[in-house]
Amino acid sequence: MHNHPSGDPTPSRADISMTKTIVDVAKALGITVHDHIIIGKSGHTSFKGLDLI
Repeated sequence: MHNHPSGDPTPSRADISMTKTIVDVAKALGITVHDHIIIGKSGHTSFKGLDLI
């Protein structure tokens, strides 16, 4: 989970890329990443909800 100070919770390309890397590394270690949440002024975004995980 992290916030976007801009207030827009839309995932950036860097957010998506870093999350994919974390998911891949965690999987190799037997760890499941269940979601990545971005918080902004206008609400939140769930990577799982967007089918990005």
